[in-house]
Amino acid sequence: MTLEIITADSLAPLRHGFFTRRGGASSGVFEGLNCGTGSSDQHDVVTINRSRVADAMGVSLDALMGVHQIHSADVITITQPSAERPKADALVTATRGLALSVLAADCQPVLFADHDAGVIGAAHAGWKGALGGVLEATLDAMEALGASRANTHAVIGPSISQTAYEVGPEFFEDFIAQDSGFARFFVNGETGKYQFDLPALGLYRLRQAGVKSAEWTRHCTYADPARFYSFRRAAHDKEADYGRLIAAITLGAAG
Repeated sequence: MTLEIITADSLAPLRHGFFTRRGGASSGVFEGLNCGTGSSDQHDVVTINRSRVADAMGVSLDALMGVHQIHSADVITITQPSAERPKADALVTATRGLALSVLAADCQPVLFADHDAGVIGAAHAGWKGALGGVLEATLDAMEALGASRANTHAVIGPSISQTAYEVGPEFFEDFIAQDSGFARFFVNGETGKYQFDLPALGLYRLRQAGVKSAEWTRHCTYADPARFYSFRRAAHDKEADYGRLIAAITLGAAG
């Protein structure tokens, strides 16, 4: 099966994509394109999957850059290939020949591009990272490389949707304590629970930050097991582990 890659017109003509699980070498609960080195999947198989992504991005495997994600607002500026995976949740670069990537399995993978400045970014934004400012921090790091928020396009990839994201009252209260206006991202659920709209929060934070455009691909990871991995779905199904989806973007070949 060939790779399935979701793209966005606003990021074109840069090579980029939100990869689904289709077209990978993993099996069992990881069946498909599991790119999570932190999963319990076979290391060699994950490497095969990541190699396929690198090929699709037109870079070598060692130029497919990622970070050790910790649900933070920390951003790394990448200037050359490195085998190290520093603890952070976003990457930016103005260097051609590199592909920036993030992993997700319900959290938001977000790709950024300022075409005029030749600066790109990638961020992993779960509720904690989005609330903590990882999207704004990514834009700050891009600006340090010459980008402008007013010229930057941002696209949120497949993420858990509001209908699948049930949370408790304490979760709601933590958000409201920071900003009462965040109530807009919740609707009442069953038995005192709420349904939380993570992509709406991401879009709100991006638009408030002043980007040129912000969009969500409108794919729910929880609702489509044939195409997407989902941490929450795996937990509900009592599976031992789950795969990680990858999103990547590159400025193109060095030269």
